[in-house]
This record gives sequence, structure tokens and C-alpha cells, in this order.
Amino acid sequence: MNETARYAKILEWSDEDQCYVGSAPGLIYGGCHGADERAVFEELCEIVEEAIALYHKDGKPLPPPTSGRDFANKMQNVVA
Repeated sequence: MNETARYAKILEWSDEDQCYVGSAPGLIYGGCHGADERAVFEELCEIVEEAIALYHKDGKPLPPPTSGRDFANKMQNVVA
């Protein structure tokens, strides 16, 4: 398994900004944004890879993984 798979990547539409916003909570602050959904997700995946590489380069431990926490079902319960 690729280390990037250990971190949830969230892509959502922002009515306020009128664009897609990508983030990886727990790993990076901020994220990326743009008008093309697929391009924003691809950029987010690259940012996550780069962040992990920087942690390794600096000899720092990675933050706890955020995948596997069943975010999709938890978010459905909030909306319902």
C-alpha cells in the first residue's frame, strides 16, 4: 500500500469560493482549489505525496493516518 493511501483526501465544492477545494486533514494545512474537479484532486494527491516526502526528508514522524475512519458513513449520519 502506498503511504498516501493512509490519509483521507477530501474534495468538495465551495459555494463561497465557486470552485472545488481539496484538503487532507491531519496531514496538511490548507490545500488546493480550482474549477476542474479532476485536476484539483490530482493536485491534492501530489501535495499529499510531497508532504509525506518532506516529513521523511526532515526525519519527522508522519501524523496518525486518517483513512479507515469511515468518514463517508459518519458524514451521511450528520446530513441525515
